[in-house]
Amino acid sequence: MAAERCEVLMSTTTPVTSAPPVTRPRAAPARSIGPLLLRLHFYAGVFVAPFLLLAAISGLAYAFSPQIDRIVYADELVIAEPGGSARPMSELLNAARASHPVGTVTAIRAGDGDRTTQIDFTAPGLDAMHAETVYVNQYTGAVTGQLTTWFASTPTQTWLDDLHTSMHLGKYGFLYSEFAASWLAFIALGGLILWWRRQRGKKMLAPELAAKKGVRRTRSFHASLGVWLTLGLLFLAATGLTWSDYAGVNFGKAVDALQGSRPAVATTLAGAAPVAAGGHHGGGTTPAATAGIDPATQVDSVLKTATDNGITRSVAVTVPADATTAWTVSENKVTWPLGRDSIAVDGATGAVTDRSNFADWPVMAKLTQWGVYAHMGQLFGLANQIVLAALAIGLITVIVWGYRMWWQRRPTRADRRALAGTPPPRGAWQQLPTWVIVVGVPVVFAVGWFVPLFGIPLVAFLLIDVVVGAIRRRRGNRPRPEVPVSPAPAGR
Repeated sequence: MAAERCEVLMSTTTPVTSAPPVTRPRAAPARSIGPLLLRLHFYAGVFVAPFLLLAAISGLAYAFSPQIDRIVYADELVIAEPGGSARPMSELLNAARASHPVGTVTAIRAGDGDRTTQIDFTAPGLDAMHAETVYVNQYTGAVTGQLTTWFASTPTQTWLDDLHTSMHLGKYGFLYSEFAASWLAFIALGGLILWWRRQRGKKMLAPELAAKKGVRRTRSFHASLGVWLTLGLLFLAATGLTWSDYAGVNFGKAVDALQGSRPAVATTLAGAAPVAAGGHHGGGTTPAATAGIDPATQVDSVLKTATDNGITRSVAVTVPADATTAWTVSENKVTWPLGRDSIAVDGATGAVTDRSNFADWPVMAKLTQWGVYAHMGQLFGLANQIVLAALAIGLITVIVWGYRMWWQRRPTRADRRALAGTPPPRGAWQQLPTWVIVVGVPVVFAVGWFVPLFGIPLVAFLLIDVVVGAIRRRRGNRPRPEVPVSPAPAGR
């Protein structure tokens, strides 16, 4: 009975089956700007960093060009035993003309202390930006040398300037420096945000010394030093773009619209009769009406008028081309506090016909002038140069650490070896928050329009990234070809 009962129970009981595992839907990744910023920062670092490296090295050399000039051109620029009273400018001008009889005097920069007086002449074969500059000891009247200059810059300084701005590659070389400056701010700010997302507060300012050698340790040095450099790099990017070819034009238009352009004195003399054309100075070609004017006969009275009107610091004189134009006498003091006052003087009467004081300049014009001289390492003298050198060396170090990080992230397994680390994953733009798309996209387009060498490469990168991603997805979804199976031999 017991056996039969057991069989009945076994036949009527529903078999127990294990419940299928519960599969929960995978949570969608949190929307964030971080992944896209990381991918852009990575590619910008890889492809823009070489241009930044060139700009940093050449800029470091240019920052100390005044000291280099004093070594290379000591005979021309430096008076070994300065002292006594300076001789009249007319005497210095005649001494320079005797040394360089060909050409017309266009500008004079009065010497001060151990700096010689510089007198610019036109010369056959030189454009308006270049001059033959004769250097004269203002205490003795002796000519100390002669150089071909570019906007008063010596050949060495001109060479270093051209290296920094165009790598001596001509018109298209200027694109390199503008490209680097256009992306410098984005890279610096992007890196700052990425590091802030990882390390908050005071931790951002110091590297993780406790971390083991590897990517994490290198990244902490790269990022923390970048934090310290950020303000300086933003300043260099902004001031560097002010005189660039494309963004500089847009900047100039914006300044004009805000009525912040640098004012200039009016030099046209009312009622002055033009002088008849003709004549040459020592056989050199001169402007048509200059034959009627001998600068040496007027320069002393013009400088006295300038002194009486407070123009006494680093005096620079622009010689008029004819009798219908006034002399311009300006302060050319580029160190703090800046001296940029200017007056226009009628050479025949000694009367001041116009004046422009730096104190009356628009704020935008003052900021631009301060920024230019600070970017060139001149505004605060040696201290300015040291700060620029620290920024350049810091940027070089950050770039080197960035490439080291890329190398440290490379796969090292035998089946996945690579020369460098893989980039952050594609498709990060799909994780952008709505507010970033609504606010950020118009802002980026506006910045890209104002700074074309940021906007055009950014659009090109995004388009290439989308196209490459689409091609790879298409290849990944392509069905594999079926391999035909041979029929088994009969009888087996």
